[in-house]
Amino acid sequence: MDWNQLLAGRTSLMRRSAVRELLRLTNRPGMISFAGGLPAPELFPVAEVRAAADQLLDQHGSKVLQYGETEGVAELRDWVATSLSRPGLTLSRDHVLITTGSQQGLDLIGRVLIDPNDKLALENPTYLAALSAWRPWQPQFLPLTCDEDGLTSDAIAKVPGLRPKLLYTIPNFQNPTGVTLALERRRQLIARLAGSGTLIVEDDPYGELRYRGEALPGLLELAGGPEPQLLRLGSFSKVLAPGLRVGFVVGPADLIEKMALAKQALDLHTATFNQWLVLELLRNGVVDRNLSKLRAAYGERCSAMLEALENHLRGAATWTRPEGGMFVFARLGNGVSATTLLAKAVERGVAFVPGGEFHVDGSGEQTLRLNFSHASPEKIPEGIRRIAEALAGLS
Repeated sequence: MDWNQLLAGRTSLMRRSAVRELLRLTNRPGMISFAGGLPAPELFPVAEVRAAADQLLDQHGSKVLQYGETEGVAELRDWVATSLSRPGLTLSRDHVLITTGSQQGLDLIGRVLIDPNDKLALENPTYLAALSAWRPWQPQFLPLTCDEDGLTSDAIAKVPGLRPKLLYTIPNFQNPTGVTLALERRRQLIARLAGSGTLIVEDDPYGELRYRGEALPGLLELAGGPEPQLLRLGSFSKVLAPGLRVGFVVGPADLIEKMALAKQALDLHTATFNQWLVLELLRNGVVDRNLSKLRAAYGERCSAMLEALENHLRGAATWTRPEGGMFVFARLGNGVSATTLLAKAVERGVAFVPGGEFHVDGSGEQTLRLNFSHASPEKIPEGIRRIAEALAGLS
């Protein structure tokens, strides 16, 4: 059987994720991995999750193990709506769709919004899995320039003239760069795109992981109005546990309804038990307490990585200095390829992700993404030292 004769043409546009492939390296003995965007497993609240699961099964077993609504558990949708409501912006459960991780939200955006040749404006570089979700729908990606404060003012100013269907941004501790969109640029973005016909997609999986500096209002909050005029994606993967696969999308009720119809054909609904478990952990304060631990631990690891980069790679590379999140983004000097460096680094027992695939314009060959949340603060300096050693071997 020639399976290529049966496959849909769009499957030719599907690619394996470089990040997912590199995760295999983490299982090698002695490997220090900065490759995946992985939370620290030793910080998962295992005992609290076990206790909450036992309580749910004891008290509501028949309910939490049953099929559920496609839109999600109503009480969890209410919690999301209440947590994101602000003066002038009153959200209800009709504005919320619970998804199987926020990645499913990206997939649903492709299914209900993107037609072939639609223009999508994106930060350059941007989240690799967003590109993977949308590429099969054959849009035209429009790369927008960024600096240490996120999307540049010039890039924001030209978006209306490009007339994209949507603009995708990760405003807080962006993946892969770790940079945060400055407050004035957030306001500029909202003002520029108001009434333009371009939908803003605000992806915010890392916003709660701030280690220094002041928290900034989200684009949803700044847009205001009686109903959301953008889509906001969120997730419990980074603040609780990714294995639960519980995320959400907030947006205009009519658009949420269309996304729910698309989701119904995909998986009927996100796992009922997992939704109730997340809600229980929110209600009993486990998520907030765990978040405090994560901020302290990841803040220490971020500082350890920045210090190690200064000690071992000063003069050979430049890098971002995030105030939160999970990533540092580095640029090598002297025309060195990050892909070439990776091969030498793996030989020395350390892995990272080359930055080229995060770019939609073919650039980024000299860049690399470094994850600091997964490795211990004791291993981070050694991992950076090994990268520096591999880099020195290329000169």
